[in-house]
Amino acid sequence: MSSADQLQRFSFDGTNIRGEIAHLNDSYREVLARHQYPAVIARAVGELMAATALMSGSLKFAGRLTLQVRLTGSVSLLQAETNEQGQLRAIARYDEQLGDDELDFANGQLVITIEPEQGQRYQGITAIEGNHIGQALSDYFEQSEQLGSRFWLMCDGHSAAGFMLQKMPAAKEEDPDAWDRLTHLASTIKEEELLQLASEQLLHRLYHEEDVRVYPASALSFLCTCSQERIANALHQLGYEELQGIIAEQGNIAINCEFCQQLYRFEQHDVEQLFPERQQH
Repeated sequence: MSSADQLQRFSFDGTNIRGEIAHLNDSYREVLARHQYPAVIARAVGELMAATALMSGSLKFAGRLTLQVRLTGSVSLLQAETNEQGQLRAIARYDEQLGDDELDFANGQLVITIEPEQGQRYQGITAIEGNHIGQALSDYFEQSEQLGSRFWLMCDGHSAAGFMLQKMPAAKEEDPDAWDRLTHLASTIKEEELLQLASEQLLHRLYHEEDVRVYPASALSFLCTCSQERIANALHQLGYEELQGIIAEQGNIAINCEFCQQLYRFEQHDVEQLFPERQQH
């Protein structure tokens, strides 16, 4: 039974194929505990978090990676974020009248944003084909990175998990049939296997006839990056007069973090401290 929130990397000896398995249990439930998402949204958020966890393995520097699914209709946005330490958060924006039908990803877009703490921001956008997030990620890597990739994402509303295979560039392929063989075997994964089996158990069940090299796993967890300081910096951008108008109307400024529901409150004296240049000496 898989219980640890972790990202497990592996590769196949004699091939240019690598893979990752992400298990999200507590980190996923931390997100659900802060929102009253209907089941269809909760499952979609879990799948997107699993996809983001798989992508976190590509962050080799301090920074943030964000996956956004932009849709038309009753669900406008699904978003999940991670940093290089595998710390995740997620959110959904949707019509409260949403039914329990399956989400329609038709005409949607997948937006991948990478924001290093030092360096240039990158953003890639791909259309969502095949009506699911995994196919959109595969398309993105094929088009933008020229890397053959396959993603399997699953969520039952309590746990989420993802499985990825990726074909890396190689001057010579020692085993030209490996990609078709390994992806075919991965396509046999059942939901309960991916969600419940420990990574090494799953790999043995799928690939007991292959030479699989398993690397040390890394932890995944929930973390919201909001803070009093970040909210204060955002308020400062609005300007002194704008903030004074809000306080005159409401008595104070209350900001609720969409991701974790933490409430931040700013009184008159807090606003004054945001603009030290206005204070008379």
